[in-house]
Amino acid sequence: MKRKATGLVLVSCVLAAGVTFLRAQNSGHIASSTSVWPTHGWTKGTPAGVGLDKKVLAGLDADLASGKFALVDSFAVFRCGVDVFERRYVHDYGTIYAKEAKTRGPLNARLTGPYNYFDPTWHPYYHGTDLHTMQSVSKTVSSVIVGIAVTRGDFKAGLDTPLLKYFDLAKVKNVDDRKRRITLRHVLTMSTGLDWNEEVAYDDPKNDADLMEATDDWVQYVIDRPMAQEPGKVFNYSSGVSELLAYIFQKETGQDIEQYGEKYLFTPLGMDHYWKRSPLGVVDTEGGLFLRTTDLAKIGYVYLHDGMWDGKQIVSKDWVKQSVAPFIDAEEGFKYGYKWWLLPRTDKKGFIWMARGFGGQRLMVFPEEELLAVFTGWDILKDPSRDRELVNRILPAVQAQACSITSK
Repeated sequence: MKRKATGLVLVSCVLAAGVTFLRAQNSGHIASSTSVWPTHGWTKGTPAGVGLDKKVLAGLDADLASGKFALVDSFAVFRCGVDVFERRYVHDYGTIYAKEAKTRGPLNARLTGPYNYFDPTWHPYYHGTDLHTMQSVSKTVSSVIVGIAVTRGDFKAGLDTPLLKYFDLAKVKNVDDRKRRITLRHVLTMSTGLDWNEEVAYDDPKNDADLMEATDDWVQYVIDRPMAQEPGKVFNYSSGVSELLAYIFQKETGQDIEQYGEKYLFTPLGMDHYWKRSPLGVVDTEGGLFLRTTDLAKIGYVYLHDGMWDGKQIVSKDWVKQSVAPFIDAEEGFKYGYKWWLLPRTDKKGFIWMARGFGGQRLMVFPEEELLAVFTGWDILKDPSRDRELVNRILPAVQAQACSITSK
């Protein structure tokens, strides 16, 4: 277990400081002249105090609590650096998935341990704590850590560096000219062209993510895959490609990506975490991270502030800008950046930035409104896609476009 964040900043202190928010002319989202930094815990406030309609949020809360959206574990909203709405929904997963936990299958290939997705000791909460599995949100956080290393000069390779630079070609299968053209940028944007099937359900034995996790050497499983497309041309969602980030990071920097993230991301932001590893000890950058709901929101908050945190440039503004720029058309109407999902807005130009994970993990960043919404859940047998529906339930709560704090 990592260090736990403690303490709260009082709303009255924030108000006394005269926090004011100004629209950033160059980035299109709201920036602050004096921002609230929740390193030691989010300031607690009210929806009305940050220009949100509590009734709208309460309506969504009621539907979540009633089970309309299935197995949701938490829902929280943050604006202007303030935690204004936070709910948790309790489910007995030991009972819900009791049968599956004892039956070997694609989501339970090893029967015991951290890769039995039905084991209530591991999923969705880590050993009875409030650290919740993030699943593929881990991909986004891994991209952030890579960006930090680029910013600090510890990751020196450019994104057009060939992926095969980091491998002994004599030990890689299916090497051809297309595989030689895969770059780090293609790894970040899910456009490597490797043959990978993650379009079927995760309880389907043909899902490559499950097949990878059933092996000991995940990295070798991925890099040995044959090519299906020219790199950079087609989006193909691949947890395997994302697992390569941990390996590449170690090769390029000589450092472990989790330990690096602890020093330069989790500790500065006051985040507790747990991070699973593969059977060979490689950090599970494709889906192994556990975070608290409120700490996940901090990732969105640092990106809302162009990579800044409490006066320090955690990750460069340029990396943030590139990460949330649409590189390629993805699935379900999304665009895709550097492990960020970008949902086109229907009410205006621009995107809602998202980190998304299996089972209902979502970080939604509304840059125009400086609004963050976080969901966790564990609906892993259905895992419905409800992003647009949830967005349409949240946006009507915005009563004031500009971000400001009042005593309401």
